[in-house]
Amino acid sequence: MKGIRIKVFIAIAVAAVLGMATVAAAGGSSRKFHEALTGYEETPALSTPGVGEFRARINHDATQIKYELSFSGLESNATQAHIHFENATNSGGIVAFLCTNLGNGPAGTQACPAAGGTISGTLTAADVGAGAAAQGIAAGEFTEFVNAIRAGTTYVNVHSENRPLGEIRAQLGDHEHHSFFG
Repeated sequence: MKGIRIKVFIAIAVAAVLGMATVAAAGGSSRKFHEALTGYEETPALSTPGVGEFRARINHDATQIKYELSFSGLESNATQAHIHFENATNSGGIVAFLCTNLGNGPAGTQACPAAGGTISGTLTAADVGAGAAAQGIAAGEFTEFVNAIRAGTTYVNVHSENRPLGEIRAQLGDHEHHSFFG
């Protein structure tokens, strides 16, 4: 009887260790996102010829996000692009600037290709601004930013001269239309 209890205890201990290792590996794994931007995802929805594509990869230790944003066909010149914090049905605060032609971004923010094109970069804690502080993501809170992306509560959008609130948009993260690449 004692031998059976020891075997059961060992089996439970091994299962617990394996379970914790699986959770740790999943939490630290990199994530890749590939999203299509359209006017239909803007709030309110827009009918526009503008389209875009956003690809991003969160590194294994969730300390940086490498991204590429391409867009074309906007009704007017692009003015800025950001990642915002909010659900798909609302507009939210700016968490990180991707580009701007308005001079309103943090030092070092790259210019947007006005007529369309591709930009790329790497986001770190230094790129998380205070635009979503009222929603709980303060400046520099990169872990909160990554958690919001993984929860599907962030979106990327491109603003234009004729559409200053945003012309094309895509929700990021684990949501119904989300697809992984890589």
